[in-house]
Amino acid sequence: MLNMGVVSTCFCVHSFVHMPRPGVHKMSYYQLHTAARCAAKDYYEVLVLGGGSGGITMSSRLRRKVGAENVAVVEPNEKHYYQPLWTLVGAGAKQLAASARPTESVIPSGVKWIKSRVTELDPDKNCIYLANDKKISYKYLIVALGLQLHYEKIKGLPEGFNYPKIGSNYSVHTVEKTWKALQDFKEGNAIFTYPNTPVKCGGAPQKIMYLSEAYLRKTGKRAKANIIFNTSLGSIFAVEKYANKLLEIIKDRNITVNYKHNLIEVRADKQEAVFENLDKPGETEVYQYEMLHVTPPMGPPDVLMNSPVSDTAGWLDIDKEILQHKKYHNVFGLGDCTNLPTSKTAAAIAAQSAVLDKTISLVMKNQLPTKKYDGYTSCPIVTGYNSVILAEFDYNAQPLETFPIDQSKERRLMYYMKADLMPFLYWNGLLKGYWGGPAPIRKLMHLGLK
Repeated sequence: MLNMGVVSTCFCVHSFVHMPRPGVHKMSYYQLHTAARCAAKDYYEVLVLGGGSGGITMSSRLRRKVGAENVAVVEPNEKHYYQPLWTLVGAGAKQLAASARPTESVIPSGVKWIKSRVTELDPDKNCIYLANDKKISYKYLIVALGLQLHYEKIKGLPEGFNYPKIGSNYSVHTVEKTWKALQDFKEGNAIFTYPNTPVKCGGAPQKIMYLSEAYLRKTGKRAKANIIFNTSLGSIFAVEKYANKLLEIIKDRNITVNYKHNLIEVRADKQEAVFENLDKPGETEVYQYEMLHVTPPMGPPDVLMNSPVSDTAGWLDIDKEILQHKKYHNVFGLGDCTNLPTSKTAAAIAAQSAVLDKTISLVMKNQLPTKKYDGYTSCPIVTGYNSVILAEFDYNAQPLETFPIDQSKERRLMYYMKADLMPFLYWNGLLKGYWGGPAPIRKLMHLGLK
């Protein structure tokens, strides 16, 4: 999602000094060392990697701090998607086109779009390299690269998507196939999967299951359908309050849940899905399907694997409270590419952006960050075409709800918030750097109750 700007000469900002070197006076914790010249032709005070939710949001916020001409966003894709809408696209409730806008239209005015792919990060020299080997230098780096889908780690995919009866709401190329498979369903097993990896929007694999069940009821096919959720996890949801309600729904709607079942192969020509039993290594089970929704394994972007900025698993290694890199203190991150121990959602990015905005502001003033991210994330669990459970929680998997009501109950109002209000807020609030999550609303709500 990006383009590029040129500066004939620049200062290459070396990494923050952690230990004084011989002949160099000890500097304060956040002070930059700018003594050496840099041969790179391109330099930005703030360089943002990724033009998704986190990247665009932070480029909007930083544009107001340092000036648009001093900010650049590196992003290769020409379209920007509001991916939370794909749950409803896969169920036929929304059109795919409604989730997409040209990347150019969401890049903040005056901010440079570097339309290329990042191939290497060199934080010790405060530079990154692009796909054409071009080097870009920075003073501050924000990493918001999202995560990577790995359909290929399931035998038989992605080529299996060329067959009918199979779809996935996690890809722009396969989300409409989910709706087609649902419409074409006649009788048999409708199977929904959850992989043995971190995922973005952990509730999404269930959402399409509930919507599919509702659709089959509405079309008179439910009696001939076996709804099956095969999940690699050991529980239905991480937060007990919401898990209890979901288990009630599952029981009432006669849905079968098999825990510790991980999809390892799809034989699309035979309409067979093969699952491994994670509790019994080596044991597999073959399921015949009439409809299969695949949630793929996911992982960090390739560029972060074995990168100096990443942990051993390849996720960006940042402080979970202030969102600053643990080693390179002019590097920051948010969103799905990080190792923050919370669910990877757009709502989490909104809350993280507000904290990161404050963190960077203080770092730029050579001050210690004070605002802390509590792990807030939100998962509107769509349970039907007019009902949603609004799950909101923190790092400790404890409810952190915005409204003074029991949000574990299915509500029509929350559905309209998910389907209509949140997309509007995303395009007009979050991406423009004005929406930092519901914390202010929550505070007002609870103050009103005192």
